[in-house]
Amino acid sequence: MGQGSAHPDRSETDRTRGSGAQGRPPEPRYLAVGRIVSVHGVRGEVRAQILTQDPDRFRLLKRVFLGLEDQEPVPWVLEGYRLHKGQVLLKLQGCEDRGTAETLRWHVVQVPLEEALPLDEDEVYEYQILGLSVCTQDGEPLGTIKEIIETGANDVLVLSSPERGEILVPATDEVIVEVDLDAGRMVVVLPDGLL
Repeated sequence: MGQGSAHPDRSETDRTRGSGAQGRPPEPRYLAVGRIVSVHGVRGEVRAQILTQDPDRFRLLKRVFLGLEDQEPVPWVLEGYRLHKGQVLLKLQGCEDRGTAETLRWHVVQVPLEEALPLDEDEVYEYQILGLSVCTQDGEPLGTIKEIIETGANDVLVLSSPERGEILVPATDEVIVEVDLDAGRMVVVLPDGLL
């Protein structure tokens, strides 16, 4: 619904009715697979932090889309890649020197959603759980997922609750019991002492 509008338009009502999608962010057009963190050498290679669970995924790419978080990404032909010390080095067509490579620092390396790798049956993309409502197995509402923090050991879900404020929940198999994207809901078993 647009800001200040008294009645939602029909398409928005139909799209969200019964889907649990109300209040959830829209599906993204691109998924992040990396973030350029520095320049490598003098011939235009860039070093990127890997943001995909399958680093070999770069082998399948012919092009990537680069842009800062608040920008529309721009397509670049990917001439080559190689894994190096836990990161990936990318060679982009048209990026031939260190100066050009420097302009790409902090750009997010993205692929169109339709080119995303298929997930296993029990996996979801992070964007799919943002905005889900979270409750305990007993049905006690805890809040909605507003952010996911990567800690290294395991991710942490940041829940926003009108009653409790911010709640941090570990995103582990022991804690997350069910994810129902159609209903817009996640069910969790909280560790003792979390609340």
